[in-house]
Amino acid sequence: MEKVVVEGRIEEFSMGYYGLCTVGGILSAGTTHLAITPFDVLKVNMQVNPVKYNGISSGFHTLWKEEGPSALWRGWSGKLFGYGVQGGFKFGFYEFFKKLYSDVLVDHSRSAIFFVSSASAQVFADVALCPFEAVKVRVQTQPNFAKGLADGFPKLYAFEGLSGFYKGLFPLWGRNLPFSMIMFPTFEHSMDLIYHNIIQRRKEDCSRAQQLGVTCLAGCAAGAVGTIISNPADNIVSSLYNKKADNVLQAVKNIGLVNLFTRSLPIRITLVGPVVTLQWFFYDTIKILSGLPTSGGLRRDLKEAT
Repeated sequence: MEKVVVEGRIEEFSMGYYGLCTVGGILSAGTTHLAITPFDVLKVNMQVNPVKYNGISSGFHTLWKEEGPSALWRGWSGKLFGYGVQGGFKFGFYEFFKKLYSDVLVDHSRSAIFFVSSASAQVFADVALCPFEAVKVRVQTQPNFAKGLADGFPKLYAFEGLSGFYKGLFPLWGRNLPFSMIMFPTFEHSMDLIYHNIIQRRKEDCSRAQQLGVTCLAGCAAGAVGTIISNPADNIVSSLYNKKADNVLQAVKNIGLVNLFTRSLPIRITLVGPVVTLQWFFYDTIKILSGLPTSGGLRRDLKEAT
């Protein structure tokens, strides 16, 4: 896969390129997750206490009535910084691994490259996210635990040590690895489908506005599919962090097989679909403003098309 210079600004697949992708991931993921903090607070409480918080409208009413409007923004720092760091690792490493595997796995399908690239990136992204997530979930569901990251990190370390920050790493991988391994390939193939079958033009022949529109449509499809796949693990993560269960098997038993797939699913679809769409939109906007093409595809695709 050869390097190219786009509009004389930045060389693709250089350290500067991967740095830009990482910054783009930080900004796009951090800001979008911050914006949906109230919904995330409700989602986590619905997972931990489904009897008390049994609906979106009634759940918001209960939180507001019992704890005031500030309760809806509990854990905002964990959302902003935790998911910002995760987004930087996820998007930056995805671009890196996609280039690496495309060069190494030359005889493999594009789907296989997208699949292993997203999995590899997510492994590192969740290791970075896990400490933030451990504090965030406790802040959102245990009002007396801490106010945010500043006092939450030392308090969690004092109570549970370093292991407390990574108690949910495997469930987090269980939630986010399937999500990414579905989301990124779905996004890539949705881009292909829209350009080839609907617009019937190459990406390079479309305006920037049209390219960003395709990015949004593909991001929406990717978010919806990924949410359904990852919902069981998301429920397990919340259960473990709130000591509703001591291990994954106990959490599955307590929640129930049907509830694993259905509990909090409507609000997660409400949350994740728009969040993923906005992330891809902001991420590709940053790319365009830097003189780069929007996301999607492999460099070898351009060679084959010429």
